[in-house]
Parts: sequence; structure tokens; C-alpha cells
Amino acid sequence: MSLALFGFLMVATFMTLIMTKRMTPLVALIVVPTALALIAGFASGLGDMMIDGIKNLAPTGVMLLFAILFFSTMTDTGLFDPLVNRLLRLVHGDPLKILIGTVALCAMVSLDGDGSTTYIITIAALLPLYKRYDMNRLYLCCLLMTTSGIMNLTPWGGPTARAASALKLDPATLFLPLIPGMIAGLAFLIGLAVWFGRKERARIGHVAANEPASFTGMAVSQFPEARRPHLRWFNTALTIALLAGLVSGILPLSVLMMLAFAVAMIVNYPQVAEQKERIAAHAGNVLSVVSLIFAAGIFTGILSGTGMVEAMSKEVVGIIPPALGPYMAPIAAALSLPFTFFISNDAFYFGMLPILAEAGAHYGVEPMAIARASLMGQPVHLLSPLVPSTYLLVSLAGVDLADHQRFTLVPAILVCTVMTVIGMLVLAFPLAG
Repeated sequence: MSLALFGFLMVATFMTLIMTKRMTPLVALIVVPTALALIAGFASGLGDMMIDGIKNLAPTGVMLLFAILFFSTMTDTGLFDPLVNRLLRLVHGDPLKILIGTVALCAMVSLDGDGSTTYIITIAALLPLYKRYDMNRLYLCCLLMTTSGIMNLTPWGGPTARAASALKLDPATLFLPLIPGMIAGLAFLIGLAVWFGRKERARIGHVAANEPASFTGMAVSQFPEARRPHLRWFNTALTIALLAGLVSGILPLSVLMMLAFAVAMIVNYPQVAEQKERIAAHAGNVLSVVSLIFAAGIFTGILSGTGMVEAMSKEVVGIIPPALGPYMAPIAAALSLPFTFFISNDAFYFGMLPILAEAGAHYGVEPMAIARASLMGQPVHLLSPLVPSTYLLVSLAGVDLADHQRFTLVPAILVCTVMTVIGMLVLAFPLAG
């Protein structure tokens, strides 16, 4: 059997096992490549390939670990509480403002990188308003999901980390050129919210400005004992400094996250017992993400170390018409919409992205460009029935999944298109190599 055939068999087996839920992605990332490499006759060098793959992904794993801990800690301290409550006070009484506020609130809360937490917090804050004014909850689900899809492109959000891991790229370098496209996507959603809002104004009218508020306030933090309102200004300054450091590249992102988390812990929770409690509160989320990244090191290490990626890419290059080869970046962006809908992010980024990147390299398109383009389909990906957080969203909002998918598909595709066009305009990835 050829190396290419073994490679495609590895990817297909991996995809099948996780899509049929016969294995978790964590287990499949370790077992499948190991078994196929042994069958293909690479037993002697297998350990070195695995270690090389893990070493390449170690900085990404460290960055994700401390990013999740930092932003979760900031949420625990109540850093975002005033922003949320001010937003809710501003939008009362006007459907249009409520819909715009939905995008703004989701964008803020999504900074922690966890979709399920984002939906729990935003639905808790906004659903009473939608119910009170009898607003269409399909608008709520549509705006929350597409906004989450955009904000999920942060380096600690998941897809970017997977793309960086699969191609052994620096997550910060991968992410920063995507910011203009993300801003454009959010601007488009604000415009969509205005359009929805005008339709709701026409349907239900304005609510009297002096009507009592639905509630007096809410806390984003889910742990009352962990809130530190007296340190809010310090935590704000620390978060801004972290984001500024990320943009400037003054230090590697993993180091910035470690330092920010350590300072946040010392100042907010000086007692050792408090620090242990905060870490333990988010250990489950951290473990599920970071363990996946290191397991991906096994998969990518074997796939590249055996030469399967190169062999597979030659086969893909042979299929793509030569006239389309230089356009691999927009092709990757277009493919990311259906493929991340029908298969999981793990299957797409760890299975297909390396093949697309190698194919693009034959036509002069950098792997970094292919990786950025491959992230453009995330708003559509979240509509997939393979995404657990989507079930949580429609369940909390009281909306039927099929209705949500039908209603949100076109807006999600439009958001992906906007981000792709802006990405090419700002040269995050080229139209042609």
C-alpha cells in the first residue's frame, strides 16, 4: 500500500470513529495514527515521531492552559459584571437596542473561549428581555451563535489552536491578521441586528421608556465567593495590558498568559487555599482542551514523520485543476463551510488541513495562509448537529434545532463571506498564490 493510501485511511478512520462516537477525539488522536503507523511498518521510529509532534505543540498547549485559567479567573472576579449590567440597562424598552446588545454582550462574554459558558451567561441575561417584550427568539439564537463563531477565532477559543497545532504554527501570528475580518464580521452582525430590530419595532412597537426593568442586575460570575469588585480597576488594567502585549508581540503568547494568570492570582486570591479553589473550579475545562492538543501532537507527528502528508498532498494536487491551484486559500475557506458542518473541528483541522496546506505549498501558498483561510467557516460550523453547545443554546432559548438551523444558515454563510473577503483585502491570506 502507498503512503498516501495509508494517510487517507488514517484520516478516514479517525473521522469515522469520532463522527460515529465510537471513540472520543482524545483517544482517537492517539490510537488511530499509532495503529496505522505500526501496520505501515514505521515501528522503529514511532517514538521519535510522537515526541517531535508533542514538542511542537507544547507552546500551544501551555498557552491554552493559562488563557483558559486567566479569562475564567477574570470572569470569577466579576470583571465583566458592570459591562453586562450597563448594557442591559441601556437596551431596556427598545427591541432594536436589545438585539444590538445581544451581539455586544455575546462578544464580551465569548472572551473566555468556552461556547457553553457563553450561552449560559448570555441566555440568562437576555432571555427575560425577549420574553418580556415577546421578541422572536430565533433572532436571539442566530445572533448569539454567529457572534460566538466569530469570537471563537481567538487563539484560546479552539479552532485557531487546532489549526496552529495541526500545522505547527504560532497561534498569535496566526490570529492577529484575522482581527480586521472579525471586526468586519461583528459589524455585519450589528447591521443584521438593526434589521431584525426594525422588524421587531414594526411588529411590537416601542416599550414605554419609564417601564420598570425586568430585573435590577445580574452577575456574570457564577461563584459569589470569588468576586473581587474592589479590584475591578486593577483587573481591567491587567486584561488590557495582556491584550496589548498580545498585539505588540512583546513576549510569546504562552509566556504572556502565564505571567498574567500568576499576577491575577497573587492580587485577587493571595491565600493558597483560594488559589487552589479557583484552579480546581476550571480544571475540567482546562484538561479537556489541553489534553486534546497534546494528543494531536501524536497524530500530526506521525502524519508528518512518516511522510504521509507529503504523499497525500501530491494526490490532492493531482485532482485540483492546475488553473485553480494558486487559489488554494479561498478554496480552503470555501471548503471549511461544508466540511466543518458535516465533520467535527477535530476531524477537519487535524485530518484535512495538513493535506490542504501541503497542496497549497505546491502552488506557492504558505501554510499560514491556508490555516487562516480554513478558519473562515466557523460561524457555519456551530450550526452542525455535531456541536454539543448548539443543543445547549436552543434548549435554553426554547427554540427547535431545525428551525434555528434553517433561520441561521444564510446569515452564518454571509458572515463567513464577509470575513473571507476582508481577510483577502487585508492580506491575511491571498486570493492567489
